[in-house]
Parts: sequence; structure tokens; C-alpha cells
Amino acid sequence: MGEASDILVRVPGESREMRCWGRGGLDRERQLAGSLPAGALPVLIGSGLGACLELLSRNGPVAVVDRETPIQAATGVRKRFGGDRNVLWLDGDFKDSLDRLLAWSRLMDKPLHTLRMPLYLRLAPSHYRALADALRDAPGGAGDESSGPPLWARYPKFRGVRPRVLLLRRNYFLYAEIQEALDRLQVPNASIDVGETETVRPDFMEALLLGIARFQPDFLLTVNHFGLDREGKIAALLEKAQLPLASWFVDSPELILHGWPGQSRSNIAVFSFDADSLGYLHEQGFSHAEYLPLGTDPNRFAPGAPQRPEWKSPVSFVGESIAERVRGLAESLGADGLGKRLLEAGRHFAEAETRSSAAYLRESRPELAAEVAALSPEGQLAAESLVTFSAAHHYRVSCLRALAPSPTLVAGDDAWPALLREPNFRFLPRMNYYSELPGFYAAADVNFNCTSAQMKGAVNQRVFDVPACGGFLLTDEREQLALLFDPGREAACYGRVEDVPELVRRWLASPDERLAVARRARRRVLAQHTYEHRLGSLLASMRAAYDARVVGAGNICNIL
Repeated sequence: MGEASDILVRVPGESREMRCWGRGGLDRERQLAGSLPAGALPVLIGSGLGACLELLSRNGPVAVVDRETPIQAATGVRKRFGGDRNVLWLDGDFKDSLDRLLAWSRLMDKPLHTLRMPLYLRLAPSHYRALADALRDAPGGAGDESSGPPLWARYPKFRGVRPRVLLLRRNYFLYAEIQEALDRLQVPNASIDVGETETVRPDFMEALLLGIARFQPDFLLTVNHFGLDREGKIAALLEKAQLPLASWFVDSPELILHGWPGQSRSNIAVFSFDADSLGYLHEQGFSHAEYLPLGTDPNRFAPGAPQRPEWKSPVSFVGESIAERVRGLAESLGADGLGKRLLEAGRHFAEAETRSSAAYLRESRPELAAEVAALSPEGQLAAESLVTFSAAHHYRVSCLRALAPSPTLVAGDDAWPALLREPNFRFLPRMNYYSELPGFYAAADVNFNCTSAQMKGAVNQRVFDVPACGGFLLTDEREQLALLFDPGREAACYGRVEDVPELVRRWLASPDERLAVARRARRRVLAQHTYEHRLGSLLASMRAAYDARVVGAGNICNIL
């Protein structure tokens, strides 16, 4: 079968006939390819006979706007080029096609240029002609960002009753809770997978721009800065687009942002689970930094969760020994040299009032601080992490050894049996956070908690999850606990490790008092500390900071 030289279309129910080119169709279509300006991205309005598309696709990427399946079947063009990696085929509606084209232009950092097939403009002017005109009439073209944000970000923000949130998602703690809380709050949301490695997945930038163009979020939301790069390129891109981003730190911001320049942009608001880290975040240049503690999901953590007989225990603890992580960091820094000395520094940091390991080394171990400063940025991070996690390991082990007089069940990693050799301990492997912990917490008379050294003033997840299940928690005193609960009435605390044995005996002997504390704590959690509360606060803060109507009015809008 020879190559088609023209297309004749009869419109059903009409007497008219339309041709794509008329006489010399192939030559005329090939000439169309020659009208592409240098440096522009070609957008074919219609695939036509395929001659123009064939020439263009040999030299680089080309977009084709064509949803006429009968014509594609007759010419065979879609079959020939549907799998071509250089061809971006657009057969969606007007908005979808326009959004994808503008995002593609930004991704490739080139302007768009339309090449129009006459047949398609006549066949469906409300789609093809309107799309070609929209691209032509865009100020400066899709590649011109000199007057405001790029075209893919030029849409009104914060115009709905509830903002639209685009999640930069990773397989990590808290994302499921965030998305489900947004759903329960009836907040429109979508997500983009950032990948599971230290860097974003290879096609993340394209997925991000397409996601923004299609979903048109009011702001982006991430946890622990996932999805942002160390060099600050994505942060700069979002700032140029005038698109706000909220980053919720649920681990130490000092360790996460170590050696990350260019992150403190005007459009980035940071939230931290630890109020003590706000000073650091302000020092890093973040003008909008707020305290946003952890919380719980009362739909998952609730009384009545299934239990197993082996979970029943007078005292229970669930958590990692952190031994393997400490060992790996020490070996990376020289287990017999710098690593060994940093390990020892971690023991003393556990007892120090200084909040961060970097500040502790500067103030208490200046000779070690000088050695660490001479390392690469990665080495410095490893050193500060080693001091932090060494402190957490030693503190956690000392706390659990104080439980030795009482029968205690420990669920965690394989290192615990060698660390806790006393006969009253028994051990279980790691627990599944979602399917097992709710029942595990409810099965203990006393749930024991000791907070990590990376959060000397903050509280961890157990403080909310255990009472949500109806369980009783004995936790170490932390300054920020008093901001969240009424110590004594809603939270049972110990101030020193030496106090633990006597307090455990006291609470085990007082079941009615334990139940009263647990009930009061659960009422507080349900009233103030669910993830709906946390996301409601974050949403209101983002609107107050970035909704031009609210900023202009000089007030704060509580949307939920």
C-alpha cells in the first residue's frame, strides 16, 4: 500500500467534505516542518499524513494534538509513532492538553511553536483552533517568564473555601495520615511520588510540572523536605512560579538541612515538631517557621484493636535500640579513631542540656569540633548524627535497664537481648505500626516511653498514640509536654532515670489511677491532637501567609 497523499473527511450527517491539503499534500506537509523557528518546541495541530511528524521526530521532541481516531486509523500515523519516545501525543480535552504543553515547555526550557494542519482547525475549531490560539496569545510564549510566574503556574491561588494541596510523597511515616486527614477535612488533594532514594526519581521534575499544571494546587506539602534537592533548584523553581510550599519536619531539621544552601525562599513555610528548632530555622533564613507537633490518627489508634496473648505484660516498650545505626556511623568515621571519640562524646551529650550535637561539640569538645569541621559536608553530617544517635542509644538503654525490677516486654530490633540480660525481660521482633501497635499498646498495664536525644524538649509519637488506644503511658519529662497535656492529670512522667523503678511499681499498684489518667489523656488527644487538628492549623497558616486577599486585609483566615 502506497503512502497517502491527502485526507478526505466526510462529516456524518452533513453533505460537506473536507481535505487536509488538497493537491501535493505530502510536499506541503513536509514544507510545514521547515517553518519551525530555531530553538522552539514544535506542536503539531493534527498528525495529518505523518510526513511532517516524521521529519520533526528525527531531530528531537515534538508534541501532537490529535484526538481524531478514525483519521489516525486510516493513515496509520498513531500506530507508527505512538511508541516513539520523541513524540508527546495529546488526545485529552482542552485544559489537559494546554496544561501538559505548558509544563512540557517549562521542563524543556524552550518556547512552543504551533504548526497547524488546516483540516483540524476546520474540523473542531473549539478544540484545535482554540488551543493553537491560546498558545499563540500567551504573553511572550511559554518560554518567557520575565513578567511574573511561568505560564504553567499562572492560575489563581486560594480561591476555594478549602485550599488545593499537592503532596510530594514518599514511602515514609506520616504521609498516609496526612492524606487521610485531608480527605476527612474534604480538602482537595493529589500526590506525586518523589522516589525512595536520597535523590528524587529521574522523571520527578517532569511529573512535578505536569502535576502542578493539571491539579493547579494552592500550595505543595512535603515532610522532611522530601522532593527538594540539596542545591535548591526546585526551591528556586517554585519561588519563580510564586507557588507556596509547606515542609513539615518530623525529625531533626538540623540533621536534615545540614549543608543545604538556598532553601530559605520567600514561598517556603517550614513547620517543626520541635519548638526548640524554630530558632535554628530562623537562623537558616526561613521567615515563616512554626511549631507543629506530632499527633495521632484516632481511626487507627483506638480502643478495641485486636490483641495477641503474648502482648500482655505489666510493662511494655516498643522501639529500636539504634545500635546498628550507631555502629555503621562509627565505622564510616573510623571506629578506632574519630568515630570512637564521637561515640564517647555522645554518652556525655545524652546528659547535657545543650539541644544540638553540633552546639555541644563547639561548647564542650572544641578539639573534636575542629576535626569535624575539617570533614566534607557528608562527613560532618555523619559525625553530628553519630553524636546524636549515640546519645539516644545510651539514654534508651539506661532507661530500659531501670525497668529490670518489673516484668517487661520489649519489641524492637535484634540487639535488645544482648543489651538487656536481666531475667525479667522478654523480647518480640519489630511491630507493624499500623496493624499491631494499637493492640500492643492496649495490652500493657504500663507503656514505657523514653524520648530520643534529637528532641530534648519535644515529644514523640507514643505520647499521642498510646492514650488514643486507651493505654496508659509513663514518659520522660519534656518541656513541650506541658504545652500539650496537663502533667500529672493527663500525663505520667519521670524526671530522672533513677526514679523509674519506683514510679513503675507505684503505677502498677494503682490500676484505678492509671485508668483515670489514660481516660483524661485520651479526651485531650481527641479534642486537640489528631492529624485533622494539625492539618487544619497548617492549612490556616498557609492561607494566612500566602493568600493575597488575607495578606492584603492584614488578618488571619481560619478556614476549618
